[in-house]
Amino acid sequence: MSGCKHTNAGSRGFTLIEVVAALAIASVIILATTDLVHNVALHFDRGTRGVQEAERLVQAIDRLAGDFGSARFVTRAFGTTTAAAFAADAARSDAPAKITFVAAPTIGSRYGTDEAVVLTLEQDGELVRLVRRRAPWPGPRTRFEDLAPGDPVVLLEGRLDIVFHFGRGAPDGSLTWYENWVAEPVLPRFVRLILRDRATRSDVLQSDLIVRADAPALCARESNVACLSPPAPALTGNQGTQQ
Repeated sequence: MSGCKHTNAGSRGFTLIEVVAALAIASVIILATTDLVHNVALHFDRGTRGVQEAERLVQAIDRLAGDFGSARFVTRAFGTTTAAAFAADAARSDAPAKITFVAAPTIGSRYGTDEAVVLTLEQDGELVRLVRRRAPWPGPRTRFEDLAPGDPVVLLEGRLDIVFHFGRGAPDGSLTWYENWVAEPVLPRFVRLILRDRATRSDVLQSDLIVRADAPALCARESNVACLSPPAPALTGNQGTQQ
């Protein structure tokens, strides 16, 4: 009887080269998938941060508009005389920029009376923060230096140049802007907020924000001359630019 010869070709396993090739292909797929997931997550995170920053900017502008729009025309003690309860000092080497004024109490205020609002530009390395604080307003004999504001809230934060200008309107419709507003007998007519990205020098707001300080919101347009009352006495010691 002749014997039968059996082969193992159908059950032959992978060779070492085939195993290495399969592992290499799997590694490429895993790396590509990981990179894709990372990019999607990164772009999603950037988009989320962008939306959050935009919402925060809108909330900050709304808060500032509400504060400046409710500014009270009251007096304060200033040395041996009195002045309007509105003071704005540009940044100096020994002190940050600060704006202090008296505004109507906010909803839910625990003071139950007019509030002194204090806005301070605070530097922290490359970051700049616009911080809002408040204090109860005791009355016209109070000096701003005697206030002890609390309840700090960071309205804006970033690598920004944050600048405030204060405007006075003239009968001919022109506006003069000032970096400081100190010891004046009246409130500024307008407050202009400028935000610029330090890296690109571009305007974050695309245009200046102008808030009416002591008149209806309709008057917050330079062309609306009818809203402007006769100009108050000349400013004392401030440098202005005609626009």
